[in-house]
Amino acid sequence: MDTTPPGHALVEAGWQKVRADGRVRPELLEAAYAEPRLRRLFPWTGMGELHFSRCTEWPWAWDVPYIQPAAGGEYWVSGPLRSESVGPAATPQQAVTMVVDRLPPHCGPALVGTREELDVHDAAILPASPEAPTPSGSAN
Repeated sequence: MDTTPPGHALVEAGWQKVRADGRVRPELLEAAYAEPRLRRLFPWTGMGELHFSRCTEWPWAWDVPYIQPAAGGEYWVSGPLRSESVGPAATPQQAVTMVVDRLPPHCGPALVGTREELDVHDAAILPASPEAPTPSGSAN
């Protein structure tokens, strides 16, 4: 019986793409990929930042913190939204831990589909709450 998540090949291709594009420090990519909870999310890059999406297609979900390069080889963890800051990290491993500690509830393998499809999926499995924001947030 095959227990590989349906989007595994897409996620793995995403990791290969971010490795090849050269926008993110290799040591950060290796630390993030070594963490099983991040390895199963869809990675994408922007402005040297490493983002993680719970869906495999654009528009990606913005409900997981992301890692930015900082001066002196350090890192800054922000998010999930651009207006939110988590704080500095001296090493790639520390930055990865800061992201993992802030993963949303029920953060499983990336869903094959868009943020809208992820929202529908989350609504079906998560208890409804009148005050809760949409599960995947929004990109500013």
